[in-house]
Amino acid sequence: MITEKEIEILFKNQLDNIKDQTLRKSVVKTWVLACEQGNWKSLDELKKIPFTLLVDTHGIDLIEHTIAVTEGAVALGKTQVAVYKNPPYRIDFDRLYAGGLLHDVGKLLEYEPDGSGWYRKSLSGKYARHPISGAVIAAECNVPEDVRNIIICHSKEGEGRPQVVEAVFVHQVDFATFNPLLMKQNGLLIEA
Repeated sequence: MITEKEIEILFKNQLDNIKDQTLRKSVVKTWVLACEQGNWKSLDELKKIPFTLLVDTHGIDLIEHTIAVTEGAVALGKTQVAVYKNPPYRIDFDRLYAGGLLHDVGKLLEYEPDGSGWYRKSLSGKYARHPISGAVIAAECNVPEDVRNIIICHSKEGEGRPQVVEAVFVHQVDFATFNPLLMKQNGLLIEA
């Protein structure tokens, strides 16, 4: 069983930036509950899950992807705060860190080992994609609705829906980590 302490260590750098203790604890509990419901038993297992089944990830795992998206979205927010003389919206960095860490937590229910050393979509994943299952688990762990908006809206499910600004940032960075791999796979990425 994966413990809260293990999740706290895994995402220490990001969790330390969430000032709201209640929110931080809810993020950790969401990961633990998703691991439990998805039947993931160790951090070693988590570190082998690819972040997507749609393209060759070139070894990028779900944990690396989660950290990259979180840090990328935060960097985007910090850059706007630093550069815009009069920002037209407020960026909540607690919400941004929490949403980044949780955006793909539902993949722990959506994916399962296929028995041959790779992964496939689970029955749960066939019923509901990860933005939905992730938001449901987050609600069970008392993650606020505004952070759940990020989870739900980070992918195609959020297209055309009202979103907190942090959801826009997570969405953009999430696709910025996926699209180059898709382009590479399809021979469309220009590599000099």
